[in-house]
Amino acid sequence: MSTRRRGTVTVQRDLRTGTPFWLRHGAIRVRSQPLGRDLKIDVAVVGAGVSGALIADALLRSGKTVAVLDRRGPVEGSTPASTALLQFEIDQPLILLTQKIGQQRAVRAYWRSATAVDFLRGRIADLGLRCGFRERQTVYLPGNVLNVTELKQEAAARAEIGLRSRFIDAKLLQAMTGIERRGAILSSGAGEVDPAAMVAGLWRSALTRGARIYAPTEVVDIQSGRSRVTLTTADGHVVRARHAAFATGYEVVKLVKPKGYKVMSTWAMATAPQPAKLWPGRCLIWEAADPYLYLRTTLDGRVIVGGEDEEFSDEERRDALIPKKIAAIRRKLARLMPALDTRPDFAWAGCFGASAHGLPAIGVIPGVARCFAVMGYGGNGITFSVIAAQIIQRAIQGLPDPDADLFAFPA
Repeated sequence: MSTRRRGTVTVQRDLRTGTPFWLRHGAIRVRSQPLGRDLKIDVAVVGAGVSGALIADALLRSGKTVAVLDRRGPVEGSTPASTALLQFEIDQPLILLTQKIGQQRAVRAYWRSATAVDFLRGRIADLGLRCGFRERQTVYLPGNVLNVTELKQEAAARAEIGLRSRFIDAKLLQAMTGIERRGAILSSGAGEVDPAAMVAGLWRSALTRGARIYAPTEVVDIQSGRSRVTLTTADGHVVRARHAAFATGYEVVKLVKPKGYKVMSTWAMATAPQPAKLWPGRCLIWEAADPYLYLRTTLDGRVIVGGEDEEFSDEERRDALIPKKIAAIRRKLARLMPALDTRPDFAWAGCFGASAHGLPAIGVIPGVARCFAVMGYGGNGITFSVIAAQIIQRAIQGLPDPDADLFAFPA
């Protein structure tokens, strides 16, 4: 018995507008070409962003042959719009996530996220990727989601399960960041990266190990059966694979309709270089607020700051709001750090995903044999992509993953 879907297989969106800081030197090129013939492969990966790159890397390590199909090209979708704060912390605080999904599952989610950051750090080193990775601490400020008392409870809950978090008082917070708040959570085990350079590096490494990237190539038909998946492109070429992995980001695969997931609009900017005005340690900073502000530094001394998120309606509305949203972000940044020059050198808008519990959806598409999908929804998109690569790699090898049930699509 087979399952078949025809027509464009993903929702198509203009994923970003403006000039992200990571593209300040122009578009990043990775060798690819349109698919010009029929193809037989172990695994077809649809999507050439961060999730696709990490999935392809994992499958190549396990000895699979891999072909990648993307309707744009590598590093041409959402990836350059990412602000790339690599945190184990999930959008839902541990104490609130525990209320939503239970303590055991919440603890598993936080620990899996923490190990994913560690794994990515190691993989970047293994491959020698020149992508500006730096280890960082994070500072989590009080807001309208968690006040100071609740932040203390959150820090205690994390410490109780062995995570590297503790509550710091106003004096230490001010010394570390220059921010005047009544306290915050300080966590270790985070990092920052240039996402576009990282993903381009992953793809270039994959190409040297036998992967093939076909772009621009649009998949318009999926037929899944017991022994293989058949994908047909807009040009009429056929890809026959043992498995298919859909890593299409915020252009959601139409086969997947999970409840509680939605696409959001977000806005971000990068200041001019001002290394003398940056906070000591250059920790990642974000708020326990909705919408929250998040900020980090760059290697050349800029501040990247974003937020003001709202539910995505359409590209025109998102793009028209860029001046208003950037002005709001600047006001918040100025209140937080009055010494900074908040004028933007770069400003952009993009999409990201949100879920009711802050967790992604990863795994077999219900009712579609041999097809996997990744919806890395939540503020930890890159971290969740690492988890997705591990889960899908093991599933294709016939190996269990201890957390597959935690992220699985609802049946």
